[in-house]
Amino acid sequence: MIIQSLLDTDVYKFTMMQAVLHQFPGAQVEYRFKCRNEGVALAPYAAAVNREVDALCALRFAEDELEWLRSLRYVKSDFVDFLALFHFNRRHIDVRADGDDLAISIKGPWLHTILFEIPVLAIVNEVYFRATQPAPDHAEGRRRLAAKLALVAEQPPALGFAFADYGTRRRFSHTWQREVLTTIHAQAPTRLVGTSNAYFAKDLGLLAVGTMAHEWLQAAQALGPRLRDSQRWAFQKWADEYRGDLGIALSDVAGLHAFMRDFDMYFCKLFDGARHDSGDPIAWGEALLAHYGANRVDPKTKSLVFSDALTFPRAIEIARHFEGRAKTAFGIGTNLTNDLGYTPLQIVIKMVRCEGQPVAKLSDTPAKTMCDDPSYLTYLKQVFEIKD
Repeated sequence: MIIQSLLDTDVYKFTMMQAVLHQFPGAQVEYRFKCRNEGVALAPYAAAVNREVDALCALRFAEDELEWLRSLRYVKSDFVDFLALFHFNRRHIDVRADGDDLAISIKGPWLHTILFEIPVLAIVNEVYFRATQPAPDHAEGRRRLAAKLALVAEQPPALGFAFADYGTRRRFSHTWQREVLTTIHAQAPTRLVGTSNAYFAKDLGLLAVGTMAHEWLQAAQALGPRLRDSQRWAFQKWADEYRGDLGIALSDVAGLHAFMRDFDMYFCKLFDGARHDSGDPIAWGEALLAHYGANRVDPKTKSLVFSDALTFPRAIEIARHFEGRAKTAFGIGTNLTNDLGYTPLQIVIKMVRCEGQPVAKLSDTPAKTMCDDPSYLTYLKQVFEIKD
């Protein structure tokens, strides 16, 4: 089995799931899989992925895992009680070959399907790399990791550069992610802020990090009172759930311009910061600093979280650029957990419908935009005044 624990997923899946339990327990959703790599045929691996999904659906939370979740300050007791009863329902996910592609669709109650995304992506990755790299060059991976840690060690303490692991969904393997985290924790513990992976946070004694993902704001496009107000409504619903905790807002579901229009003085002061996940990170950060200033908020008190396809040189460059002007944080994913010399898979699973209505992610990087209804995408751009 590739996935051996239901904790082997990103923390923000649990934080969103708790909010769904309390606020939208009956919402129905649909997710779709997409591979952005050109010329990669994943269809041959459909049978292997299905076997792994079968095994995933047989898992339950262990008592010690539930107690660990209960120990997190923002996790409520009734949510842990719900997780004690939780298991994946196999009828909610369909995996099949579609020509050369792999077609994965997930449909059902949001509450019961939200946890599929991360383990299924990790399964696809590991199935693919087991088949294509049966004798992986771990020595090369270790050499590359050592070079990264040497670069980090060169940074002056005054810069305060540190990072978190965001690499579960596109990791080379579960075993390799463990080795990477164990190595960094042993050699550079002060530089490793934590991990988004709940299993490794528990197992290795690391800080569990994560707040919200794109689907929280996407679902609001269908669940909220008015599309134009969906982002503000989603931010308020998040604040209602966590009352000031987990205060990092995601900025690119409808593009940065629309985000800043909705992220007014109230939210600037209420949230601890914002996360960048598409578009130019320097331009994004400069725009956010100006936005905070225009709303009478000291940018030095706020966090700019960067998580879009980061490498260590790029993250350090960003940290130097904003040094002394704002708090910066970095979530490094694929470059951390899948850098052994092979081309990583650029795969995603995104929500495409909620309550039977299309929803979309309008990224600041056009290639990351995802929607299965062109007419809705056009309408969304009109509502949020987004130009092609």
